Amino acid sequence: MPSPKAQISILVIGDVITLVLVTGLGFATHGTLDSAGFRMLTTFVPLLIAWIAVAPFLGAYDPGRAIQPRQLWRPFWSMILAAPLASWLRAVWLNAPILWVFVLVLGGFSALGILAWRALYALLYARRLAAPQVTHG
Repeated sequence: MPSPKAQISILVIGDVITLVLVTGLGFATHGTLDSAGFRMLTTFVPLLIAWIAVAPFLGAYDPGRAIQPRQLWRPFWSMILAAPLASWLRAVWLNAPILWVFVLVLGGFSALGILAWRALYALLYARRLAAPQVTHG
């Protein structure tokens, strides 16, 4: 069984990958993925900063909670709460107005992405706990 520190590392890496995928999907749905390049950072970086600012306070990185399906509301609502902050950070970076529809779409799709990843994590971890432990010696 991985240590709590290792579990948190896995969660962080999975979250970052999920946010990269959500950002890429957003650009792809606008037909700009092939030409976006570093512009994707103007969405990804604020989203990641906002996620890191909110998620720990709702217990999204508590290893004991992360493996419990009934605790999946924590990362989901963390992202819903992080979306307005991410949108504001992005608007400041781009010196652009905050579009409420962008806040809703960013929050909704990011929350669904995080929810899917965290549900997969909980499922895989539950299977790992249910597997018989083999001891050598």
